[in-house]
Amino acid sequence: MSAQVENVVIVGTGCAGLTAAIYTGRANLSPLVIEGSLPGGQLTTTSEVENFPGFPEGVDGFMLMQNLRKQAEKFGTRYESGTVVGLDTSSWPHTLKLTDREIKAKVVIVATGASPRMTGIPGEKELYGGKGVTTCATCDGAFYRNMDVAVIGGGDSAAEEALFLTRFAKKVYLVHRRDTLRASKIMADRATSHPKIQCVWDSVPVAVEGVAEGAVSGLKIKHVKTGAESVLPVKGIFVAIGHVPNTAPFRGAVDTDEQGYFVPVAGSQVRTKTPGVYVAGDCADHVFRQAITAAGMGCQAAIEAERWLAEHGG
Repeated sequence: MSAQVENVVIVGTGCAGLTAAIYTGRANLSPLVIEGSLPGGQLTTTSEVENFPGFPEGVDGFMLMQNLRKQAEKFGTRYESGTVVGLDTSSWPHTLKLTDREIKAKVVIVATGASPRMTGIPGEKELYGGKGVTTCATCDGAFYRNMDVAVIGGGDSAAEEALFLTRFAKKVYLVHRRDTLRASKIMADRATSHPKIQCVWDSVPVAVEGVAEGAVSGLKIKHVKTGAESVLPVKGIFVAIGHVPNTAPFRGAVDTDEQGYFVPVAGSQVRTKTPGVYVAGDCADHVFRQAITAAGMGCQAAIEAERWLAEHGG
């Protein structure tokens, strides 16, 4: 067990966590950042980011996260690798439980993000992130101008992704395992009536084609009633079957909704029911899920933490 009590421990190294580190570092709080299994978060799997302010030519996702990391380090941020398995808020300072040790902290900022649900079909993993398979139309839709693309899913997210893609793509196949969408009626009506969207009913994805070439060339699908297989000639595949927030180790200490996302207290995006515990980024945001909104929440959490520590002997 660590005898030292940290001022601020930030769990997660995506846009939210590193922005929080920059702000708390500049406030001379010497933050400690716990890095998990994917340092840098989801952006590290994105080849080019075109919608982050300040980069008119776009920026490589990995490089953006490296720059944020260096910027935080410049202001005194420290990094340790570890996997958090629990948070004990029964006494203060709070205790973060890792697989091999415990860390005491006056303030904890949880910025663990969310993981996109994937189908698990062959070729998906190999071509994910800049090679044609993605989980974010807002992030990557503009790369598929005048191309045919496919969206996998049948809920509101899938309908929204398909509708957004009609701004760029020549044709959008909406692949769903049933013969009607699960989406709300208004979203389903919009999607099924759009001239650029072709619904592919009663079908499941079987494989992503193009692995040998290093880029998506098609989506093999199977009709669930007839068993017939066919290939949709698409250049982009958008998986829209939901996200899983990385919040399990903190449940109990922090309230979560039925989907597992953190629920902040009323009137705040980042404060929780536990004084000195804050949340930021995709682990608490299932609406926007953008790098810039995560960074904004990281900023909020850091400023809230700084003020709270000033009042409570930080």
